[in-house]
Amino acid sequence: MSLYDVAIVGGGIIGLSVGWAITQRHPRAKILLLEKESRWGRHQTGSNSGEIHSGIYYEPGSLKAAYCRNGNAALVKFCRAYGIAHDVCGKVVVATDRKELPQLEELYRRATRNGVEVKKIGSEELRTLEPHCAGVAGLHVPSTGIVNYRHVADKFAELIQKGNGDLQLGAEVKQIQVLPFGLQIECASISYQSRFLINCAGLHCDRIAKLMGVRTGMRIVPIKGEYYHLTPAKWHLVKTLIYGLPNPRYPFLGAHFNRLLNGEVRVGPNAVLTFKREGYCRNFDLHDSAELFGSRAFWRFAACNWVEGGKELLRSISKRLFVGHLQKLVPDISIQDLVAGYTGVRAQALMDDGRLMDDFLLLRGPRSIHVCNAPSPAATASIPIGHAIVDRLGEQACDLPRTP
Repeated sequence: MSLYDVAIVGGGIIGLSVGWAITQRHPRAKILLLEKESRWGRHQTGSNSGEIHSGIYYEPGSLKAAYCRNGNAALVKFCRAYGIAHDVCGKVVVATDRKELPQLEELYRRATRNGVEVKKIGSEELRTLEPHCAGVAGLHVPSTGIVNYRHVADKFAELIQKGNGDLQLGAEVKQIQVLPFGLQIECASISYQSRFLINCAGLHCDRIAKLMGVRTGMRIVPIKGEYYHLTPAKWHLVKTLIYGLPNPRYPFLGAHFNRLLNGEVRVGPNAVLTFKREGYCRNFDLHDSAELFGSRAFWRFAACNWVEGGKELLRSISKRLFVGHLQKLVPDISIQDLVAGYTGVRAQALMDDGRLMDDFLLLRGPRSIHVCNAPSPAATASIPIGHAIVDRLGEQACDLPRTP
């Protein structure tokens, strides 16, 4: 049995970006990447809005703010270098009535503090950019773009294989033992040995950390987001991306309109708690639900947020309510214009004190680094996140093979 230098658990865009960063920085290192699904980017990577975020929303000084801003430029450069279809089309963030103007002004201040190009626009300029959008004022963010993140993930995988990487699909990690020489990683029918491990398991990252005895102070709660598509006759209503103002209490951006590369327009998502880690179709799993309901943190969170959660649930149950919410941004749509699309599940860290983690969370463990919160905008930020993890790995694993 060969000994790998680094094993990566999770073949989403973060795990693959980490693998690519290692091949760039330590080309002689032997890399193992384990993914339980049959293709790369099966979960959050392939079930998001496809937006290349600009970084306007995030707390100045946070990892999200820095990595998203730098990730936007790095991702666009990567797509250009490898011929991946994308479009830096810009977006508008809209105040639909005058009561929202102070919040819009605060978002503008945050964007400028984060070093993101943003322009205040009035209702007339808003109509020039998005003729069918309703609003009294807005922000125009020209650096926002769109891309298919599965194509980015597939390219990362290809580059790792061209390096010194061993990529394994259908390899679900069952147990991890910390041994004197390194780690023994048990999958269903095969074992691997590695000196170090990087946990990028997304919806299951807290469970992988637990296998190694790492106390993370958090658990993953799965948040389901349901998308719709506009019928082709209404695609002309949206030229780029149209967002309302997000609720500042929550790390979600709210339902929005998003043009895709093929001209289609996607609408959503909502944000509804689901009681299954991979609750795309069915919302309940006995094991996942028992784990969640047995958590004091969950009940603390539920006690403080049941009103907002109830509103999201009602919009999930009632298409009419969901459309009414969207008509504040684009009045010309009707319930007949929306066709059910796919569902995504966000891996959101809930801290032990009942607080939703609103930043990326990277933790150290024995011979390991654990990515314990990497929801949106992690896909946009994937390249800087990958390099940041390799920086931390280099500090912890000083004997990692380097370029001669």
